[in-house]
Amino acid sequence: MRCRHCGQQLHDQFIDLGTSPPSNSYVSEDRLNQPETYFPLQVMICTQCWLLQTRDFAKADELFDAEYAYFSSMSQSWLAHAERYVEQMVERLHLDENSLVVELASNDGYLLQYVQQRGIQCYGVEPTASTAQAAREKGIDVVEAFFGVDLATKLAQSRGVADLIAGNNVLAHVPDINDFVAGCAGLLAPSGTLTFEFPHLMRLIEFSQFDTIYHEHYSYLSLISVSRILDRAGLVLFDVEQLPTHGGSLRVFAQHKDDGIHPVSDRVHDLLQEEHSRKMDDLAGYQGFQARAEKIKDEFVAFLIEAKKAGKTVVGYGAAAKGNTLINFAGIRPDLLPVVFDRSPGKVGKFLPGSRIPIRPPEELPDFRPDYIAVLPWNIFDEVVEQLDFARTWGARFVRFVPSLSLTE
Repeated sequence: MRCRHCGQQLHDQFIDLGTSPPSNSYVSEDRLNQPETYFPLQVMICTQCWLLQTRDFAKADELFDAEYAYFSSMSQSWLAHAERYVEQMVERLHLDENSLVVELASNDGYLLQYVQQRGIQCYGVEPTASTAQAAREKGIDVVEAFFGVDLATKLAQSRGVADLIAGNNVLAHVPDINDFVAGCAGLLAPSGTLTFEFPHLMRLIEFSQFDTIYHEHYSYLSLISVSRILDRAGLVLFDVEQLPTHGGSLRVFAQHKDDGIHPVSDRVHDLLQEEHSRKMDDLAGYQGFQARAEKIKDEFVAFLIEAKKAGKTVVGYGAAAKGNTLINFAGIRPDLLPVVFDRSPGKVGKFLPGSRIPIRPPEELPDFRPDYIAVLPWNIFDEVVEQLDFARTWGARFVRFVPSLSLTE
């Protein structure tokens, strides 16, 4: 396999999580007697550009199909994050009714609804039919397609260039990252701004967040690798913010090299230096991660087994992709985790891929009265604990396993 960005032959492995179905391929009840397709889940290191990437096994149209079940609006904290972003961009970039905002991977309109409320022209690009339809029901204009240079050229000609292009948690999801970023450059106005948000590889390593690795994430990104990818497309970083979302994310700001109007912030240099100091451009910075992932997996399995031996009930909350990575890596089945609860209507009534654990709505949680609630999307742990505070009335405790096992009192 060659690097998706620079083309170098890849030889060095970051982690091997065995095999599993795609993490968002939830199983409907009428398909329970049918087989699932499993793919190896391995991440390789490019020692030329330092882009970490999954091995090529699954195709994008198999992962992001018409039944794609991830709806961004299910998290109140993420909605609040999106609304704050819009407020900040309007103020910082002086956006008004004459501006054009385009969001790539606009999902169910979770962000563009706030742009629209301000009377700013906008539309989204979203390849999954289920989420695109949800956005349209909010009155948001959506182009239902995969984004790249060809589509960007057509959009620029038919709709004009964008003053702001936003891409939240999409850069890691694109198989042809060069084509995607070049498309951004082609759709961006000469003095326009491009922002990407993505989980920060440095934090993934620091906090052992191996469960954020799944087939839908083709790339695992540092500022070092992203700056090189942008440079190839004629773009340059001018600012970066470190965010708490998804266990530690980056929001990067980019502009055209030749036409950009923003001065380069010292934060870009400072974070690049921090990544260098943590050996993000050296194989030494990536050693030992496999063993740390296996330790977390072993603690997860041991907890479920000991709880069962003690006659305690453990249920899961949040049918998230990261939970599916953990569950399938650990080989967990309904005998140890009988049910997972989730608010998303696209998931309720289905079964987790691989493990076939049923997904039920939170309203049914009191029927189970579990002793422990395993919060699988640990990045919204506090939000979930607040939502399910009523479970404390029967003595339930909340538990998470990444970066290490911890229990509420």
